[in-house]
Amino acid sequence: MPHLFVAVPLLNENERVGRLISCIQNQDYKDFTLYFCVNQPDEWWHVSGKREICLQNKESLDILRKTLGSHAVIIDRSSPGLGWRGRRHGVGWARKTVMDAIEHQAEEKDIILSMDADVTFSEHYFSSIASNFSNHPEAVALAVPYFHLPPEDPAAYRAILRYEIYMRMYSLNLWRIGSPYTFTALGSAMACPVFAYRAIGGMTPKMSGEDFYFLQKLRKYGKMIFWNPEKIYPEARFSDRVYFGTGPAMIRGNEGDWSSYPVYPYRFFDEIKTTTDLFPDFFEKTQFTGVVKFLQEQFLEEDPFQPIRRNAREKNQFVRACYEKFDGLRTLQYLKTRDKEEPSSWEKNLIDFLDKFFPDEWENLRKKLSSPFDFNLSSLSNLEMIRTFLTEKEDICQINSLPSLPGQQLPGVLWRNEP
Repeated sequence: MPHLFVAVPLLNENERVGRLISCIQNQDYKDFTLYFCVNQPDEWWHVSGKREICLQNKESLDILRKTLGSHAVIIDRSSPGLGWRGRRHGVGWARKTVMDAIEHQAEEKDIILSMDADVTFSEHYFSSIASNFSNHPEAVALAVPYFHLPPEDPAAYRAILRYEIYMRMYSLNLWRIGSPYTFTALGSAMACPVFAYRAIGGMTPKMSGEDFYFLQKLRKYGKMIFWNPEKIYPEARFSDRVYFGTGPAMIRGNEGDWSSYPVYPYRFFDEIKTTTDLFPDFFEKTQFTGVVKFLQEQFLEEDPFQPIRRNAREKNQFVRACYEKFDGLRTLQYLKTRDKEEPSSWEKNLIDFLDKFFPDEWENLRKKLSSPFDFNLSSLSNLEMIRTFLTEKEDICQINSLPSLPGQQLPGVLWRNEP
């Protein structure tokens, strides 16, 4: 069983850090070390609208030192003179700073467990992470399943349900077409062995989205675990501490702007599958599809696969390189491009997907929903039923992705109909 190094960046979390510490202290797995990085730009001490955050960070430092003392490594990037300077700031730099500090102290097989202060989890969470990597020693990353807790504010509740439906529809369609990039990137819900962290050169710091790029680098490097017996439960809240992600999405959505998070029609994913199914044939000659045309424009190359073909000696090597070129980022960009070309009703896209791939279960679920279904007008209970239904299907995809262990009973086939 590996030693866990828990990496937590903190900014303006003085009201939540106590709850996080309680969750950690209740763990039934005790072989772990805590690392915190309390951070903000140093100039905020002199900005009237930001000074309050600095004082709250000071309170977080006091709580950590009083509660944990020598039982945690506390990196202070928030006290006067110690905060970020210039362009090096944000959650990406904080997460990199705390992970790099761990990497300098840890052994190859130790596990870096990334976390945020706004999460809760059961007393078995750490043991589940350790067991998962122990059972899959070849894995280079784990994307932990998540479920946002229902907030008391109805507006926040509606926003997180809408956002989660977007994320789970996206993930399910990637599972359906066999994409290697089916992970949902949450900085509070990911882990990797130290050897893998070193192999990819650590985390690339970004103002936002560092978790996505980090997991994508790890996925290109090796095998990823997509399931864990224990979930993580992030708090659903309106937050602008990062430029994009759950909090900003909820804010924009609450203001009526979900344009960055559409529910794509499943046929856009089928277009991707049509091309990725041809990757082995591209080893001989590229066939020009809509995805290939998109890649021509992205890379300014007449044949985007010719450079890969020139350097690949074997077909398997070539196919892997194709997936590395048309990666998770390019997949998202292709879908956004298609959505601009052919905008459609998000409600219709959701219903068409459920009707196509889960006809019997959807028929039963439809009877319980108010009609017509509308993201803005349907009740929270209706949205919650759909969120829960999609979560259950994603759970099955994740479990089925694991190799069978002795005595393990896996759910049956997920997809009723093939596209």
